[in-house]
Amino acid sequence: MPNKIAIKVSSVSKAFKLYPSRRTRMLELIHPMRKKFHKKFQALDNVNITVNRGEVLGIVGQNGSGKSTLLKILSSVVSPTSGSFECNGRVTSLLELGGGFNMELTGLENIFFLGAIQGFSKKKMKERLQQILDFADIGDYANQPVKNYSSGMYIRLAFSINIHIDPDILIVDEALS
Repeated sequence: MPNKIAIKVSSVSKAFKLYPSRRTRMLELIHPMRKKFHKKFQALDNVNITVNRGEVLGIVGQNGSGKSTLLKILSSVVSPTSGSFECNGRVTSLLELGGGFNMELTGLENIFFLGAIQGFSKKKMKERLQQILDFADIGDYANQPVKNYSSGMYIRLAFSINIHIDPDILIVDEALS
């Protein structure tokens, strides 16, 4: 029987160290008495979530409530301070405008680059190329560096790539807002 659970988050917490300046961060590293210059910020505290295959979960909350932190943990961009999580299947993420693309590469080059990161061969990506480009609707800009794209073109291409590499789990932060 295949696993019904797509995402399982168990007692996940994440704390960040906030420093008043770069200088104090460095001082903490080299201070002979191990003096602490940081303040602890608890972004997540004992979060538990289970999402079954086929379900959709939306997370709503105030700014600073840990929504993006949780999504970054599920995307393996950030590690939890404590607890564990499990994502069963291929995970793709649209976390923020600018994430994932090499700005100097063209749209076409980024398609193959991101496909390779997800474990797709060049041949497999060539098979999907026209669908990706048709959905993104960026025309001749596919041959231009991504740094020259409008934000709309950029996110359409990113979304198109992510949905055409057959994710089992698609994580979308505020990128489409």
